[in-house]
Amino acid sequence: MPEKASTRRAAGSPETRAAILRAAEHIFAEHGLAGARTDAIAAAAGVNKALIYYYFKSKDALYLAIVEEHLKDFSERALALLSGNESVQDKLLHYVSMHFDFIAARPDYPRLLQRFMMAGERPFLEIRRKYFAPVAQKLQAVIGQGTRSGELCASDSAHTAISLVALTVFYFSAAPVLKVVGFQDPYGKAQLARRKEEVLNFIRRGLFKDCGAGSA
Repeated sequence: MPEKASTRRAAGSPETRAAILRAAEHIFAEHGLAGARTDAIAAAAGVNKALIYYYFKSKDALYLAIVEEHLKDFSERALALLSGNESVQDKLLHYVSMHFDFIAARPDYPRLLQRFMMAGERPFLEIRRKYFAPVAQKLQAVIGQGTRSGELCASDSAHTAISLVALTVFYFSAAPVLKVVGFQDPYGKAQLARRKEEVLNFIRRGLFKDCGAGSA
């Protein structure tokens, strides 16, 4: 849990808003939207509870702001990579590599995203369409281009896109279970490097015509 700030923060400060976001992200990941308490968020951020509503109007709006911040960042990175001038193979490897590093650097993100994906309210659906749809469409288009050009083995572009995402997302979503069954710390530096290389090699072997050639 984030450390409680030693002094109260003032309204109107970017640092105050950032502190609320950091504290709330961890608490939302731990307890979900329904279970998170604004009192706990305020205490962890070192702010008066009224400042949460000053910046975000409601607990739901705070939650959506956190999720959208992550998704906007990821979407911009993904679309930039997938729209570049590299070969299809390099685009896919660099996209998967970026996706892996993006989640690895955000320990609360997998649980936060999993809870967000299960939510059915309209604002959640709108944000999913806003950020997930363009990336999914572009990823499928790149896979389709590679299949037609012969750079990739023939495959269904939609299912291949799902598989590429799952190779990364499952590892981090399952991290708590992996530790229970005796797997070494999934977030340890050596394990992260090993997993990332295994994922990229799996893609080379399973999707590229020249299996195993090249590097990310």
